[in-house]
Amino acid sequence: MIVNIDLNGLMERQYEISLGVPLKKHQIAYPNLPQRMLKARDSLMANFRPILNRFDITEQQWRILRALDEHGQLEPKEIGELCQISSPSMAGMLSRMEEIELIARGPVAGDQRRVIVRLSQKGTHLLSQIGPLIDLQYSYIEQTYGKQIFADLFKVLEAFIDLNKRSVKQVDLPSPGQNQEHI
Repeated sequence: MIVNIDLNGLMERQYEISLGVPLKKHQIAYPNLPQRMLKARDSLMANFRPILNRFDITEQQWRILRALDEHGQLEPKEIGELCQISSPSMAGMLSRMEEIELIARGPVAGDQRRVIVRLSQKGTHLLSQIGPLIDLQYSYIEQTYGKQIFADLFKVLEAFIDLNKRSVKQVDLPSPGQNQEHI
């Protein structure tokens, strides 16, 4: 059994009661990169949320609109991969966007089982309203942080995105039930 013991407020240590010895806690050497990336994303999106809110568009809907604007038409699976939206969420999102006429869906020519998604006229019009505001906001961010930092950031992010194309050695995992203390 493991308990935390406060030693007169000076330090807290974990003890394993059965042995009476302190447990060794591993301190991870690397910063939590995924968490920092999420914080950076949230910090960046704070600059764009007022625009999206003004037009009553969610961040997920905006990602879909941008993907369709950049790629023309896509299948739902492709949209999910580009926009980082899971398949179950994507189905509901596309249904809602079709209901409010931001997108149109139709069968793929020659394969009635597959669906293609494209911007509707209303979706295209919305992008023409939001697009200049988004570009202006990006220019304000770029003015604040500098063009070089912006360029470096894009370069580094692309390198991280491309990591899945490279073979990164993976750690050997212990067998289930193996004593985790001796890893």
